Amino acid sequence: MFETERCIVRDWRPDEAQRVFDLYSRWEVAKWLGATPRPLETLEEAERVVSRWAELNAEAPDYGRWAVERRADGVVAGTVLLVPIPDGDGEVEVGWHFHPDSWGQGLATETARGALGWGFGTGLQEILAVVRPDNTPSLNVCRRLGMEELGRTERFYGTELELFRVRAEASVPARSAEAR
Repeated sequence: MFETERCIVRDWRPDEAQRVFDLYSRWEVAKWLGATPRPLETLEEAERVVSRWAELNAEAPDYGRWAVERRADGVVAGTVLLVPIPDGDGEVEVGWHFHPDSWGQGLATETARGALGWGFGTGLQEILAVVRPDNTPSLNVCRRLGMEELGRTERFYGTELELFRVRAEASVPARSAEAR
């Protein structure tokens, strides 16, 4: 995948299902995700998620649902994703889901910038982000990434979201991201 100054962004491994469960079983994380937020309830659900992400990543290697591993200690801090947006018309979104033990460290901005660099490197001309209107930390990540605010939409995920866009010609180069 790619690396940033402080992180290695790579596929999730099957032996990391416990960390996926620890991350996505938390309401403070899950409440921001999907049309009907629901935390994971079992480790078996997390194992299925990791398996499905591996399948999807293999089917479409230009996209991904990737683990973000901190270089300093090897802990998986969360997920960064670059995927076709559900209910979209070919649009691609960047997103991030981090464990609360990694919030406030700039890792979402750093790795999302790397994902943008990855996407533009594959030839994408624009990438979207959609954020629940009251998710101030993620709204701020979009702004730090230099994404253009397009206002609210109900087009994706069956709920009202703030829509952001960045175009390849307007993007800041992924200074710290290197394709591997």
